[in-house]
Amino acid sequence: MRTVRAFAPATVANVSCGFDILGFALNDLGDEVHLTSTDSNEVTIQQIIGDGGRLPLEVSKNTAGVAVLSFLKAVKLNFGVSIVLHKNLPLGSGMGSSAASAVAALIAINELTGVRLPKQDLLLHAMEAEGIACGSAHADNVAPSLLGGFILIRSYHPLDVIRVPLQATLFATLVHPHLELKTEDSRKILRPAISREESIQQSGNVAALMVGLMTSDYDLISRTLTDTIAEPTRKLFIPGFEAIQSEAKRVGALGAGISGSGPTIYALSKDYATAQHAGQVMASSFQQEGLKSDVIISKINPTGAMILD
Repeated sequence: MRTVRAFAPATVANVSCGFDILGFALNDLGDEVHLTSTDSNEVTIQQIIGDGGRLPLEVSKNTAGVAVLSFLKAVKLNFGVSIVLHKNLPLGSGMGSSAASAVAALIAINELTGVRLPKQDLLLHAMEAEGIACGSAHADNVAPSLLGGFILIRSYHPLDVIRVPLQATLFATLVHPHLELKTEDSRKILRPAISREESIQQSGNVAALMVGLMTSDYDLISRTLTDTIAEPTRKLFIPGFEAIQSEAKRVGALGAGISGSGPTIYALSKDYATAQHAGQVMASSFQQEGLKSDVIISKINPTGAMILD
């Protein structure tokens, strides 16, 4: 028997103007998966640590399990494996918790079986797993968690994922209030259609954000971090959202918005001191709403998921 340990990082998805098509990876924070080969031909989840007993041990209902099953089916292997999942990311946080579990499991099974496909070839399996958790097989969490960096999904049909050649130095501040929002619920409240004007504005912001990221034009980046699609409805679930967003920008952050489907709020800054200050004022604003929160500050993780040993 052999055991492989793998890590996959937390992510910020949507990044304001990029609903379902933009995301970036964070440093240090993420989920860890231990896979051990067995003599059987079965995939089992032996233990989940850190979820308070809330996640299913049933393989077909857990993103780590679904990812492993999808991979083994694709490579046509009958392979016995036992999964131990270390949930270091809070559930329903907007930091890509379900995605990190799936991605870490994929990196581990890819190594454990000796198949060793390129990371890009694992993405569809991660998306299948994400669909189980969120009701939609989007890639804006799983792609950056897997590949690292700042990711643009140009198309889903066919899948076309682009790693943005990032030149800007950015520090992300994440403030996670002690609330839980299910991604599936946050998707249900989205408007079924948007106007032509809103589509034009959102498209313009995404295009301009790409230019800003690739040319270190921080003023341009700041002007693009607005959302006309998801934020108008999702912000209603986050107490004090508009005040918190304004506070981050007041102290010098380039912009702030909802991380994924929330309730975590992210901000982007061009230096560590500003990112730290933004975290302080955002956490203070949540406190005024009667909510404790956790503050994370990170540069964009360039490597994504990795084998630990």
